[in-house]
Amino acid sequence: MKILVIDDDRGLRRSLSLILEDAGYTVVQAADGAEGLRMAAAESPAMILCDVRMPEMDGLEFLDRYRDRGGGALVLVMTAYGSSDLAVEAMKKGAYDYIPKPFGADEVILTVRKAEEREDLRREVGRLRKEVRADRRFGDLVARSASMVEALGVATKVAPHDSPVLLSGQSGTGKELVARLIHKESSRADGPFVPVNCGAIPENLLESEFFGHVKGSFTGADRDRVGLFEAARGGSLFLDEVGELPSSLQVKLLRALQELEIRPVGGDQTLTVDVRIIAATNRDLEEAVAEGDFRQDLYYRLAVVPIHLPALVRRAEEIPELARHFLERHQERMGIEIDGIAPDAMEVLLSYPWPGNVRELENVLERALVLAEGPRVTVEDLPARVRNPSHGGMLATDDDDLSVKRRLAELERQLIQRALERTSGNKTQAAELLELSPRALRYKIQDYGLN
Repeated sequence: MKILVIDDDRGLRRSLSLILEDAGYTVVQAADGAEGLRMAAAESPAMILCDVRMPEMDGLEFLDRYRDRGGGALVLVMTAYGSSDLAVEAMKKGAYDYIPKPFGADEVILTVRKAEEREDLRREVGRLRKEVRADRRFGDLVARSASMVEALGVATKVAPHDSPVLLSGQSGTGKELVARLIHKESSRADGPFVPVNCGAIPENLLESEFFGHVKGSFTGADRDRVGLFEAARGGSLFLDEVGELPSSLQVKLLRALQELEIRPVGGDQTLTVDVRIIAATNRDLEEAVAEGDFRQDLYYRLAVVPIHLPALVRRAEEIPELARHFLERHQERMGIEIDGIAPDAMEVLLSYPWPGNVRELENVLERALVLAEGPRVTVEDLPARVRNPSHGGMLATDDDDLSVKRRLAELERQLIQRALERTSGNKTQAAELLELSPRALRYKIQDYGLN
């Protein structure tokens, strides 16, 4: 550890240097407070021993200026007999401790070692607090892989601003959780977070759902109704599956985002828009734009900050921690005690491709928790498709998972894998066999983690 000694007495500086160097410390010296400031900036010491009484700039002034410049080293002050009031004043200004003069070598080393232990403890507490803050900030999201850390880093960086965010990635990768994280970390955190699945609303009701309507505007409109934009006023509107919006509503949504105004169906008054837009899609919207299925101007309006969430197969290192997290959550909810996951069962989880991503992993572990008879989740507690993914996988006839999205995702993955094998990895030829554009194929290969 490097220590800076500041004292106008050359002999005392020399004595202190010998004592500290014999104890294994590196020592640099300064003859007064002004020189001490220069040496502190140049040498970045971990600790400073500074005399209180010095000409030109005394120890108290040095301490004030050092802290004003952002200096973070521990400062020990040295005081002559009868100057305890100055030592107290220095500690009020941020000094850690004081050493009364005259002093012996053992007393100096004991005080320095005590301060060193305190600094080590402070750094460790700071590290743990940083980890706790990071875990709390990310909530249910686990980020250990470089790709996920980068995605969540961008999310937290853009959160304080109102810029629109477009989240992309396969179903089940956690897009809504990231959207909620962005909302929570924003200045709109106290406002509402309103999620809407754009693919789940009938097309003839979309405009009314988004912008509201007035009484009598159409058959069945027996009262005024507030739309989603108004419901999210002061907060965030999360447009999930935004790629499923019909072209008619894409135009009206674009106008609302450009003009920051909406007009309820059947109304003659415009309302000011005060929402932050976060959109999500499992489609390649750039490909949809190229094919004419999605408006280019709307895409650029939504994708001011694009964030892609990688498929779980691309971040397998997170599976053990995610698995433990889901087990803890569900066993607390269900009142079931279990010690964890057997090593061979964890190996199975790590080798499965997870076409349903994090959502599928959570469902599998909840099922295993219910079926487990021993103290830990075993291989036998896992579904057949997970235990034997190469024997039918998601399409097995005895599989009890009826999710259309997960089955289609696995079928798509298998077809892409077979096309790549048939063409010896030629992506252009594989795209022709699959009737996909080369760009769409590259996007899907990356998401599924295929070689």
